Amino acid sequence: MATDYQAYHLQLLHHLRTILVALGDAEQVPEESHTLFLERFDELLAVLPKDPLESQYLGQDLICQVIQRYPQIAHLVPRDLLWFFGGDCLHFMPDEELNLYQRLEELRYEAEQKGEAFDWHQQKQRLSLPDGDGRH
Repeated sequence: MATDYQAYHLQLLHHLRTILVALGDAEQVPEESHTLFLERFDELLAVLPKDPLESQYLGQDLICQVIQRYPQIAHLVPRDLLWFFGGDCLHFMPDEELNLYQRLEELRYEAEQKGEAFDWHQQKQRLSLPDGDGRH
């Protein structure tokens, strides 16, 4: 459901913040600009649960900045966050990955319409199986 979906992505953002803090602690980035960036990141963490739509642009901006400002950790940015925020974040995803996430979104919508629970992570693993689209 939407709240579980949002909570899952909020958890991923918290994990990414932990990585960003560790990067600053390792003194691999200029401290002042990094501190300001973390403040904006904290703003996103505060706004997302209250107003998901309002946080979309801030989220897009920050996730893109993580990839551009901190290329050494770009591979650690959860792919789910790129899809979740969409917009410019989608430029960092290949077509095959976009297709996977589009299918996931369709399945989530179908489950929501039926009033069924939807486990994003489990479905993603199922669809990512090498047998194609993961259907049995």
